Amino acid sequence: MGKLDGKTALITGGTSGIGLATAKRFVSEGAHVFITGRRQAELVAAEEEVGRNITGVQGDVSRLDDLDRLFSQIRRDKGRLDIVFANAGLGKAGAIAEVTEEDFDLTFNVNVKGTLFTVQKALPLMSDGSSIVLISSIAGVKGLPRQCVYSASKAAIRSLARSWTMDLRDRHIRVNVVSPGPIDTPGIKDFIGGSTPEGEQALQMIRNAVPMARLGMPDEVAKTVLFLASDDSSYVTGVELFVDGGMAQV
Repeated sequence: MGKLDGKTALITGGTSGIGLATAKRFVSEGAHVFITGRRQAELVAAEEEVGRNITGVQGDVSRLDDLDRLFSQIRRDKGRLDIVFANAGLGKAGAIAEVTEEDFDLTFNVNVKGTLFTVQKALPLMSDGSSIVLISSIAGVKGLPRQCVYSASKAAIRSLARSWTMDLRDRHIRVNVVSPGPIDTPGIKDFIGGSTPEGEQALQMIRNAVPMARLGMPDEVAKTVLFLASDDSSYVTGVELFVDGGMAQV
């Protein structure tokens, strides 16, 4: 018997990295999972990789019309939601002097606006006693160079979780945050400049900054999300769990 038998889950940004690893975990534990992504080809590839009990819905979480279409499909197909993992996010490195209005708007529209309205529009479908998991980052608590806008957006996610924990207490809906450190995903290489000699040097510097001296793997984050989504964490709400090899802790 799986930990999520009979549950319906939504994972935004579910076509790669942490989102895809979590979709695999959820399905293996008995859930039917809806995933979102902006590119149809990647959605199809993710569905094929997971293989069963998964539905891809194309859309951008920063666009409210796309969210409305997403939740209309979930309502038609399943009628309810038990788990929301608001995982979609992005970031671009840049010091304060380099930040543009476009950079700011894109980051906050996806990371903050997208998370807020994903949860707001999911609530009418969510059962009392459901679980919401938000993705933040160690960048939300550390002063990392060239990440001021991204870091601020991730700190906002932590603040939303505190408020929503109280807003949803009467419905017994738990709200928690997972904050990864450096994880071995395509996104981290894009963030540091790709597979160039400079990028590889930056990646080694990141490894050296982690007490466990390595990058995390997407499935290591997915296991933590599964814990917070399942009844294993039935008395856990309002917390931020770091999956960071100790990088933000020591």
